[in-house]
Amino acid sequence: MSQTDIVEDRGPGVETPGHALTETPEELAYELRAQEGSIWTGTRLLMGVAIFTYASLAFAYFYLRSSDSFALWRPAGITAPTAYGAAIMALMIAAAGLAVLSTRRLKSNQAVDFQVAGWTTVFCGLIALGLQILELTHLPFFPGSNGYSSCFIGWAAINIGTIVGSLYWSETLLARFLRLRRAFAEEGGASSSPLPAARLFRANADGCAAFWCFVAVSEIFFWLLFYVI
Repeated sequence: MSQTDIVEDRGPGVETPGHALTETPEELAYELRAQEGSIWTGTRLLMGVAIFTYASLAFAYFYLRSSDSFALWRPAGITAPTAYGAAIMALMIAAAGLAVLSTRRLKSNQAVDFQVAGWTTVFCGLIALGLQILELTHLPFFPGSNGYSSCFIGWAAINIGTIVGSLYWSETLLARFLRLRRAFAEEGGASSSPLPAARLFRANADGCAAFWCFVAVSEIFFWLLFYVI
């Protein structure tokens, strides 16, 4: 007999509930651990999807550069604005560092520090997003004019989408903390609260920080490709 098949006969004219909650504490704990594990796994799968996307771009970059058909890979002196590129990379590294810091402050039960670092992460990401869009209006080449420009436009589009996704994740995480902070405080704080919502929140915060670090590493890699090499 399944857990939802328990029916109590209350006589004629009395409605009988079709479901009854019979889960044990051990089953509830197992389900909670499974949810925490799914957040961890989902974050790493998301990174894997992003890696394949970046890998396709890197393959196109190195293939077109090595073949250099008719010497059209990149005309001499043509490169994306280096000042914009350096600023975007620096801001994304700062955002990743602040995301890690916010998670550590959360684990130390420093709610105010967590929020300050978290919102500063969002602020840095917004500036980087604005600079990335602004850079596209100051390019010294036309999209598709050569192999370098085609790869750069593809990278810029991917980077914009990645930054937007990272910002959305951080913002929703902070908004959820604002809604639940009173409940967390009543149970000892977000770092030690045994509430299921607190445990899932901590797992979500760890995943968000890990993804920001991944984005920062990709920024450094493609900054070297498009602005240095």
